Amino acid sequence: MITKVRQVVTRHLINIPGWRARRRIVVIESDDWGSVRMASPEAYRHFLSLGYPVDQCPYNRYDLLESNSDLEALYEVLDSVKDINRRPAILTANSLVANPDFEKIQADNFTNYYYELLTDTLRRYPNHDRVFELYHQGIENKLIKPQFHGREHLNIGRWMKALQDNDQFAKEAFRFNMFSVHPDKINDNGLEYMEALDYDDEAQLKSFNHILVDGAGIFKQLWGYTSTTFIASCYIWPEEVEPMLSQTGVKYLQGTVVQAVPRPDKRFEYTHKYHFLGQRNKFGQRYLVRNAFFEPSHTPYIDNVGECLKRISIAFKWNKPAIISTHRLNFMGSLDPANRSRGLKTLAELLKRIVAQWPDVEFLSSDELGDIMNGNESR
Repeated sequence: MITKVRQVVTRHLINIPGWRARRRIVVIESDDWGSVRMASPEAYRHFLSLGYPVDQCPYNRYDLLESNSDLEALYEVLDSVKDINRRPAILTANSLVANPDFEKIQADNFTNYYYELLTDTLRRYPNHDRVFELYHQGIENKLIKPQFHGREHLNIGRWMKALQDNDQFAKEAFRFNMFSVHPDKINDNGLEYMEALDYDDEAQLKSFNHILVDGAGIFKQLWGYTSTTFIASCYIWPEEVEPMLSQTGVKYLQGTVVQAVPRPDKRFEYTHKYHFLGQRNKFGQRYLVRNAFFEPSHTPYIDNVGECLKRISIAFKWNKPAIISTHRLNFMGSLDPANRSRGLKTLAELLKRIVAQWPDVEFLSSDELGDIMNGNESR
């Protein structure tokens, strides 16, 4: 009972400070688009046969690079509802623009890191030949809006060191063009090399500036515009990268109420910084704070729709936009078509109940919300 009361109080507390709007705004922020994860059904079965607990991790069980079918099915659901302005629901697809070039890395005997663009990665997967075209169709029809999630969803320094040290688990994953499968006994805090902006020394910290500038340039090359928002992998980032992000055009930093700041002296331990919606840092960037969550592939045992609606209701009571956090894996079906069916059915129910409960709702992308905040301190 005490735990439930504490949860309710916390949900209200994170909505009290910061920017307000009388408009009922819903933003759906979805992470990990464009990144490789589980390589194929064959890879999944292989690691399961080795005793890797891939069936216990939703990302390893369900998350494979988005396919033609995934995007087509997602668009159908997003377009099934309209807001007060007759706009469909829009997904802010926080995107990675590159992945490791496994062939080049191996050919160089794991001495140096190489990457390939997302468009090159897509060519290596079946049923992915129209993904890039579908992305641009979704952008034009205001169903999806890619934003910058980083160049890769990968801690390059730690991963390359593991490969160079001939780490058996890293090498086994590498065989399948993957980097993120670990057995339980690996002490990596459950991050599986996904913590792109965590670091162990000053050299690695300094490398982030080049990686982010390079990635932001690739983002503009792929999508035709500058991303004005950024979300750090695993919500982990040092404040030293914020001025460089600002120089690339990033005005708004997506995240939760808590930012994990790396402590290079103690790996996988972090200093916690707390943020509120609309808060500015010293570079003039604003924080966008997620206050609702929708993760049916993570938590199939709860009422994901009902719980998300409760959080949206609390946000609206405090005159705050509802910023929903979700991840790509909830809508992916290449590994398990039933996962995509369940996720999209649940998403369709959520969207229909939102427009029914709040007929004056507005669906916006993260960058649109940020621009409203910058133009009006309170509305």
